[in-house]
Formats: sequence, structure tokens, C-alpha cells
Amino acid sequence: MNQDNVKILVVDDDPVSLKMLEKSLCNEGYQVLTATDGPPARKLASQEHPDLIILDIMMPEEDGFQVMDRLKKNSDTAGIPVIFLTGRDELDTKLKGFDLGAVDYITKPFYGQEMLARVRLHLKLSMATNSLVASQAAKLKQIQDAQHAMLVSPRDLPDAQFAVKYLPFLEAGGDFYDVLSISDSIFGYFVADVSGHDLATSYITAAVKGLLRQNCTPFYKPVETVEMMNNVLVEILTDGKYLTGCYCRLNRKAGVMTVVNAGHLPVVHVPAAGSAALIEMDGDVLGAFQNVAYGSQDIRVQPGDRFYLYTDGLVERPGEKRVWSQALSRLTETAATMKDRSIEEATQGLFDTMLADTPRPEDDVVVLGIQV
Repeated sequence: MNQDNVKILVVDDDPVSLKMLEKSLCNEGYQVLTATDGPPARKLASQEHPDLIILDIMMPEEDGFQVMDRLKKNSDTAGIPVIFLTGRDELDTKLKGFDLGAVDYITKPFYGQEMLARVRLHLKLSMATNSLVASQAAKLKQIQDAQHAMLVSPRDLPDAQFAVKYLPFLEAGGDFYDVLSISDSIFGYFVADVSGHDLATSYITAAVKGLLRQNCTPFYKPVETVEMMNNVLVEILTDGKYLTGCYCRLNRKAGVMTVVNAGHLPVVHVPAAGSAALIEMDGDVLGAFQNVAYGSQDIRVQPGDRFYLYTDGLVERPGEKRVWSQALSRLTETAATMKDRSIEEATQGLFDTMLADTPRPEDDVVVLGIQV
């Protein structure tokens, strides 16, 4: 932040006070914007994004408290530090200003050097905060890029014939998917949801991916693969972490899809001939207990059959108190209407339709479509 480029918005209906502040700040090399009342001040703040606002409390149309409240409710101006300018020295006035989000106050009549010292202090603090935010954002971007690099795309494995939509709630998500080739005609598909919404959940995905690669082999039955993964995850997960998951292994030559459920949502099956249905079964979660039981089912398949694996962000709305079970019939019906589209179009359509009623999902979302 170069001082010549620092913008300070001064808001005061007293022309003498306004002129004194403007002159003092300009003499220090700051760019000064001025307003005499709340509405034009808020408009200037939204348009110009000043680095600091000096705001008088006593004004005719909107007092400083009202202006401050509206600035903080506007995403364009909420982060701008505000110093109150007040002719009062009452404690309740100061406390109300701080409660609304002011960083400091200056009492009228003010002393020029004191005012400038407070301005410099809060500009430095703002610079430090912005620098910290930028640094953290850069680190989160690295985590996000690293996680996305681990996620296989349909282009990487065209013979697996799948499509995927992945939307993390945070910069790096706790939901996870993987697709891998077990042999020329056998492919594994996995979707998981790690408990919690903190960034620590995203680190678990690397461990899960490694476990999948180690244990998805032709000589392990699919349920044995999941059991082996659980044995390791029980040892490495801490602080009550666990994950739900669904593992599907498709043997294209034999025409068999094996579905293993580990406390996860039911798979949607859309046969080429016949009605769409849910594959529901019980199963314990991964990483919580040593002694577990997982549901497993073999399904005869033919070319054109489809399966959809997904996480609860697709069907659950906690803010609306709507749980996933209430959306399953809609999900199944929607998947059936996509039968004549390509697997890529159908997966995208399922994602768009199920999330059409929410501006932003409240959880990570994965939709994995599989074409037999």
C-alpha cells in the first residue's frame, strides 16, 4: 500500500471540521474523499473502496451509527476500517461504536497529530490484515490445486466411461472420489464423505487415495478392499474423524457391478431396460470401529446401464431442515429422465437439477456417473 495511493473517506456535516480533516490528511499525502451525510458517503465507499473511513456520529439524515450499520451489512464495504469522530465522551457512545465494528474513535475537538497517529496505526493494521488474508488465500489455493491434482478426470481414464461433477464447500473439500483401473476390463469407483467441514478433512483424501491404490486388486473381493481400508483408517484417524463411502467395482467382461456400502447414501441404478431404482443396504462407516460389517451386492448389468454415486451435499439442505431421504425419489426420477443423454450430459443435468433451488450448496458435492 503506497501512501500516495491510500484513499481515506471523511464523512462530517460540519464544513469546518471536514475542511480541517481534509487539509491535514492531504498534507500527509493521502487521497481524501469527502461526504457530508450518510447516503452519499455509503455510495462513495461502495464505488471507491477507500482504505479507511473517518465517520462523524452526529449527522442530520443518517447518524454515524446508522451509516456504520449499513456499511457493515454491505459486502462491498464491510471490510473497510472505520474511525468514529464524536463530540461526545460518554462511555456508552464509544461502546456502541465498537459494537458496530469501529476500530477506533477521535473526540472533537481533535488534535491534528493525534488524529494522524491513529490514522497511520489503523492503516498499518489494515495492511497487515490484508497481507495475512492474501497469504492464507494463497496457501489455501495451493491446497486446493494439490487436491484437484489428485482427482482423476474422465480424460485420464477413458475406458472407465465415467463423468463427474465436484464442488467443494471450502477451498479444499472433505468429499472425495476416485476411479481406477484394476485390470483391462475391471474398474473401481469410489465416493467418500469425510466428517466435518474444516480444512483438516481435505488432508485425509490423500491417505484414502493411497489406500485405494493399495487395496483395489483383482484378488481382493470388493468388500475385503473396504475392510482393509477401514483397518488402516482406524489407526490413523483422530479427533472423532470418520468417513462414509461407497465402493463400486465393475467387471465389464463378466457383466457384474458389485456395490459396497460403508454408511453412505444409496446408489442410483438406471438400467438400459427397466425402471430406475435405489440400491440400498446397511453398512458401518470407515475409520470409526475395528469390528465392522459392510453391505455388499452383486448386480448383473448390460451395456447402457448407469450408476450414480454422490455425496449428501447434492440432496441435503441443513438450513432448510431438509434431510437427504426426502430428496431421494426426486433424485431417482431425475436420473431416469436423463437416460437418453450422454453420461457427461446426464451427470451435469443431475447436478444442475438437484441444486437448482439453492444459490450455494451448504456442503461439498460430488456426483459420479458410471456408464456400463
